[in-house]
Amino acid sequence: MKLVVMIPAYNEEESIGKVIREIPREIDGIEDIEVVVINDGSTDNTEKVAIESGAHHVITHKRNLGLARAFKTGLDYALKLGADVIVNIDADGQYNAKEIPKLISPILEGEADIVIGDRQIDKLDHMPKAKKIGNKIATWVTAKLAGIDVRDAQSGFRAFSRKAAMMMNVLGDYTYVQETIIQAANKGLKIEWIPIKFRKREGKSRLIPNIWSYAKRAGMTILRTYRDYHPLSVFLGIGGILLLVGLIFALRVLIHYIQTGMVTPYLPSAVLAVMLIVVGSITIVFGLVADMLKMQRLMLEEVLYRLKEMEEAETRSKSRQK
Repeated sequence: MKLVVMIPAYNEEESIGKVIREIPREIDGIEDIEVVVINDGSTDNTEKVAIESGAHHVITHKRNLGLARAFKTGLDYALKLGADVIVNIDADGQYNAKEIPKLISPILEGEADIVIGDRQIDKLDHMPKAKKIGNKIATWVTAKLAGIDVRDAQSGFRAFSRKAAMMMNVLGDYTYVQETIIQAANKGLKIEWIPIKFRKREGKSRLIPNIWSYAKRAGMTILRTYRDYHPLSVFLGIGGILLLVGLIFALRVLIHYIQTGMVTPYLPSAVLAVMLIVVGSITIVFGLVADMLKMQRLMLEEVLYRLKEMEEAETRSKSRQK
């Protein structure tokens, strides 16, 4: 069994060395451990420190592409290395890499496809109240949209089986944490949660400059992901509301017409009713079309998964021949 630990990093020269050195080099059930750092356009010495600290591979983006892109790069590279288990950990040192054996245990025992570290937000004294509230809201929304129990949707300390990693198709460009949970739930992958330690961060977060910016961008990622997997529900809901409001206005006009034989006093309401009914109907039709396109997307994802399997089998075959 091969474990690849991937570390997305952006200007983390002060902490990444400690993170790499903290990664266990011997784990029961694992024969080979490799560390991959995704240097996401850092302008400091992150790459140099990572190499000096023992990273086996450093992949560098020429410019900062964001956490989601860095995560996708790391996941794809880990699969090319032939990883059976992939662990993602942040470069800021808030997660304890010594807990990796505990994190991957459910995967090694065949009990889970994905394991996510639960930071137990309520017990953290060093996390600002505003961030706690934001985390809990995002976790609640993710749980509702994914339809599963979610304890900590924002945790970046997580492990993936090879199968789960090949089924992940990260499309967002900001953060991957909620998107991958919703994807996993819709693909029937089993997620386990384990309690972990979460240290106080030294310095300012590179991902979350302020809570409102994060909430807006992460929220859009969550909504897009849900829309892509449940387009009929989304557009049927929106179209249904527009149609209902339009019918209410239309009923008002109709009652007045029956009573007086005139529409003129309620002409604006009549126009609005027609517009709402037309737009609502078009939205529902659009939802039906989007639902058909969803089936095409699911087929393409299955084809992509099979291609990854074939590519990996070919890579392993060439490796054995050498």
